[in-house]
Amino acid sequence: MDKFEFDVFLCHKGEDKETVIEIAHKLQAEYQIKPWLDEWELQPGLPWQPELERQIQNIKSAAVFIGQSGIVPWQEEEIHGFLREFNRRKCPVIPVLLPNAAQKPELPVFLAGRTWVDFRSQSRNYTDPWITLVQGITGKKPGTTPIILPSPPRTPELEKDDLSSEKGIDYTRLRDLLAAKRWKEADKETYLVMIQAVGKKGGDYFTDDELLNFPCTDLRTIDRLWVKYSNGHFGFSIQKEIYLSLGGKTDGKYYNKAWMKFGDRVGWSENNSWLYYYDLTFETSSPRGNLPLGWSRIFIPGYRARVVREWLVVGFGVVLRLFSRIETCKV
Repeated sequence: MDKFEFDVFLCHKGEDKETVIEIAHKLQAEYQIKPWLDEWELQPGLPWQPELERQIQNIKSAAVFIGQSGIVPWQEEEIHGFLREFNRRKCPVIPVLLPNAAQKPELPVFLAGRTWVDFRSQSRNYTDPWITLVQGITGKKPGTTPIILPSPPRTPELEKDDLSSEKGIDYTRLRDLLAAKRWKEADKETYLVMIQAVGKKGGDYFTDDELLNFPCTDLRTIDRLWVKYSNGHFGFSIQKEIYLSLGGKTDGKYYNKAWMKFGDRVGWSENNSWLYYYDLTFETSSPRGNLPLGWSRIFIPGYRARVVREWLVVGFGVVLRLFSRIETCKV
């Protein structure tokens, strides 16, 4: 394992987890920063202390999130450990005030003297907290030096692919990742190009209308690339085919039995219990139709679809809109 596998350790209280997860998504999607988050990285059934100690020794930086109720004692001990080790290695420990933090937050002495990132209400003269946070983690302001993950090398064969787009989207990186069988990175790239195709930025979600009117040319391009480079194992059209074979329909109605069977069939759930994104294997050994899914609101990394009606309706609705568009576009 790479000594510097992660860029930043996200230290937070349980009550602030949802907000911190949202920040982690945006760091990944927009800034290509890899965060260490306990919910994503700790393996159930194993002690967590050794892993925390390993990260304290190896990780590049830490962000300490302070919400409405401040910092709890265990968090302070963790921060002390970071400070001792990070001071030795001259790495940043960044206090981050969440939107619900007190107007006059009480920070421990060892954090109070550090420049903080403030996500609370902004004024005209307020610096964008994302610029401050990314600069704290990377040492550079966003945009000064583009942070771009390297694409796999291309071959003449790859140049034959049709990468057409109605919206001027560049699908070269998606094609290259799929050709290199880097399925997880390709899944995240699929979300990024799709959200761009509807005029939004990484970290945003799709609306029903955006999916129902998704540009057909782009939908065909994305699906064709997934189907081609997975030899028919992954793709939107593959997922729709499986859903229809299980009794589902794209008429706007909710077919519970078909939806639950579909989740089990494509490996998004086991015994009617929906899985975490990081439970997936991202290999062609996974069930047919398992990918792509990172684009879906309910399957954004870190979220879990729960077996309650509200979540299932949202998840079904999002996937159904795309299936309906696939049918309209004759993908």
